[in-house]
Formats: sequence, C-alpha cells, structure tokens
Amino acid sequence: MPVKINGRIYYRTAEVCQMVGIGKSTLFRWIRQNIVEDAEYRDRKGWRLFAEDELLNLKSETNKIQKNHGGEM
Repeated sequence: MPVKINGRIYYRTAEVCQMVGIGKSTLFRWIRQNIVEDAEYRDRKGWRLFAEDELLNLKSETNKIQKNHGGEM
C-alpha cells in the first residue's frame, strides 16, 4: 500500500517490482550495479520507499533494449 509523506506518494519494494514487472532480485542487482539508484528513503523497518520519479526511472530501465553482442547467425 502506498505511503504518503509530506504530500508525496512512496511505494515499497514489492509494489515497485510488481508495477514495473521485475523481480526483487533484479531490482537489487540493478542497485548494486548502479544501473538504477537506490531509494532515497526508508521506513522505520528499513524498507525502501520509492518516490514516483524513482518509479518512472525504473520503468524506463525495464523498457530499454540493447543489441546482443553474441555471435551472428
């Protein structure tokens, strides 16, 4: 369930992953590899809280495509 803080809406990790269509392990790997930035805030339990702009950045990352550098057929 989204959380409203100072007029901004924040989503927890599971919600974000479901909304953009990736698994938690993918999100955490992208954060470790600096593909996406970690959430700016965490709640009292230490859970990440992603703002709407961070959610949009994740959505754009999931929609990227790249050329396969494997062998030609």
